[in-house]
Amino acid sequence: MDISEIRMANLLHAINAYADGSQKDFAEKVGTSPAYLSQIINKTLGRSGKPATVGNALARKIEIALGLEHGWMDLIQGHKEQKELVNLQLMDLHVLKNSIEGRRTFNIDLTKNPFSETHLIPVISWNLAKEWIDQNTSLKDEYIYEWLPANQKCSENGYILIVSGHSMAPKFEPGDRIYVKPSIRSGELKTDDFVIVACAGNTEASFKKLIIEGNNCYLQPLNPNWPEPITKLTDDCKIIGKVVGMYREI
Repeated sequence: MDISEIRMANLLHAINAYADGSQKDFAEKVGTSPAYLSQIINKTLGRSGKPATVGNALARKIEIALGLEHGWMDLIQGHKEQKELVNLQLMDLHVLKNSIEGRRTFNIDLTKNPFSETHLIPVISWNLAKEWIDQNTSLKDEYIYEWLPANQKCSENGYILIVSGHSMAPKFEPGDRIYVKPSIRSGELKTDDFVIVACAGNTEASFKKLIIEGNNCYLQPLNPNWPEPITKLTDDCKIIGKVVGMYREI
């Protein structure tokens, strides 16, 4: 068994031993996102074509959260789940999921599920949005807040931001997740589109409604009580994304 197989076996054991088989509870316990954990367990393929694995950062995070000695995730512990892992690797993915959770039956053919491989996109910070080029699976877990199912309008290099503040209320409230398409073709934008803007001197991107009048573009918050009702898009500002969807927790 190589290091990735050992860590996978230890991860499965830890989920069963410390969270009663619940991936969600385990993710909360160790301080990572359930979606990211699911990617690792399901061996989700990234844009590089390689499956997600337990990296050094996550391995150490698990050890600290569970009070395990440093390096525990890298050693063969001899528990039953590790001995079964080699056989599990030859089984269908839905059978592997059954063995991990053991609570419900999966009747889904995940090889045909459009969200089973590269169709999860990251929720990132507003300052990282200014530097975003494409979805890079080498991004460290601590830079990604969570993973959510993709919106088809997002394009391959799309990402998600969490709304903060009330400038776009009442349509967008703090905590809403907005899907951003960063690859914008010439002429694609129109008045009343919602856009992400990066301006020189600001560490974070901003979120506004776009107004186009002739050769000029303006940015407008939706909140009628916002102190700056409308501003001109100047040369030191650039539209870096178009908002194409929203997810709201209820």
